[in-house]
Amino acid sequence: MKTCYLIVLDSLGIGGALDAADFGDAGSDTYRAVYPYLDVPNLRALGFENIDGLGYANGVKNPLASFARMRELSNGKDTTTGHYEIAGLVVKSPHPTYPCGFPRDVIDRLCSAWGVKGVLGNKAASGTEIIKELGKEHEITGFPIVYTSADSVLQIAASIDVFGLDRLYDCCEKARRIMSGKDSVGRIIARPFSKDENGNYYRTADRKDYALKPPAKTVLNALSENGIDVISVGKINDIFCGYGITKALPAHGNKEVGEKLLEYVPHKDSLVFANFVDFDMLYGHRNDVKGYAGCLNSFDKIIPGLIAKMTDEDMLIITADHGCDPSTPSTDHSRENVPLLIYIKGRKAENLGTIDGLCYISEIISDYFGIDYKVKEVDAAPKA
Repeated sequence: MKTCYLIVLDSLGIGGALDAADFGDAGSDTYRAVYPYLDVPNLRALGFENIDGLGYANGVKNPLASFARMRELSNGKDTTTGHYEIAGLVVKSPHPTYPCGFPRDVIDRLCSAWGVKGVLGNKAASGTEIIKELGKEHEITGFPIVYTSADSVLQIAASIDVFGLDRLYDCCEKARRIMSGKDSVGRIIARPFSKDENGNYYRTADRKDYALKPPAKTVLNALSENGIDVISVGKINDIFCGYGITKALPAHGNKEVGEKLLEYVPHKDSLVFANFVDFDMLYGHRNDVKGYAGCLNSFDKIIPGLIAKMTDEDMLIITADHGCDPSTPSTDHSRENVPLLIYIKGRKAENLGTIDGLCYISEIISDYFGIDYKVKEVDAAPKA
């Protein structure tokens, strides 16, 4: 029995994307931004700072893992696109984005489905800032707060105390049905919030993502169809809409994801696929450089326990899906190369250089389990 642990450090880009300027991200480098505050001996021992192009003095002489930087081939820099490519789908025509807000006809259809006379916001915004700005008006009017970002996402924020969590989820389900065809955004996200004793609004841990089913089969499908367990930890199940997943382990935040990852005991050949969401959600999007670094320092402490539970046949892969440089004025994702570490006990480490395509991971996984899977080019959503 063998297990592949595939870990995505959500948004831990390493800069250097050749087409960064095309995405408005020239010079973005998430890892370099947080580097002065890092204490990550285990990542360094694996060979993280040996990766080509990083240029740090802390590369180790005998890294434990093979290492590389990967260049994304897909036309996008969002979570869905990055994870699709990791799983073997290169997205050439991306999900639509609405940086200036959603069209009037879309808002009208949403209001009709939700039974409300209007919405608040309807613009690109930081999730924490928009509830500060519009939370009180939302409580008075009962209108949901609708917002987006540079990514393909429609986010709906509502008070669990005034609007209700179940009602918010129902609105998201209806929005998912409406946002189809040319309006097929990658994710609808429920953003519930509450208010503390001082009257300050804060987001609760009840976030829920409503993704689209991938447009083609991924390596996850190939694995599950061949009798190999595909265990999702955290938001992986939401990203893939359960497609190809055999068991989902819900987890909110990095602490819970780490605990589930360390606790889970595979019962047969398995891919255990985990996303550590806090880097992106709590720190990258909030331009919190020190917080991001502290989050990575905390993740680093998980690595020894994970390696200790691995057998000689098991494989550990650590990567990322995009960047989110917390040191730039933007609070959006950034187009960057991403790291790749591949660890198998006793296996000699190699410098794999620069790899074109995050889909390389799907090839590594299919080879590891001895199954047939071919990378595919897809359109994420129908063309208008």
